[in-house]
Amino acid sequence: MPQTDPSIPNAAGGKEGKDPSRGLIALAVVSTLIASTCCVLPLVLVLVGITGAWMVNLTALQPYTPIFTVMAIAALIWAGYLIFLKPAKACSTLDGAACGTTRRATKWIFWGCALFIAALLSFPLFAPYFY
Repeated sequence: MPQTDPSIPNAAGGKEGKDPSRGLIALAVVSTLIASTCCVLPLVLVLVGITGAWMVNLTALQPYTPIFTVMAIAALIWAGYLIFLKPAKACSTLDGAACGTTRRATKWIFWGCALFIAALLSFPLFAPYFY
């Protein structure tokens, strides 16, 4: 098995073993979940059968929704830049196919998370139809 130098950038644009775009995608998903806590979480809990007066406390984060929404969109834009627009560096492994596969998987993860984030952020527009 060939040894790789951790100082050589990989195909994803980061150092070997560290891909900043995945962390940004995770930040975007978490920010979106927090931003939509006031609307999505109560509906999911009711659909599952969990109810109670304590669910009123879930609206405590509602004033911070714009902050988390901006954080999610900014992280998603930054991750998209790192994945799609930043030129990929030469692969540090001997087999270039592994880098192409990793890059393709990262793009699929990005698009899946972007659709999930878009659904969560647009949910407050459709929530009145469910209640």
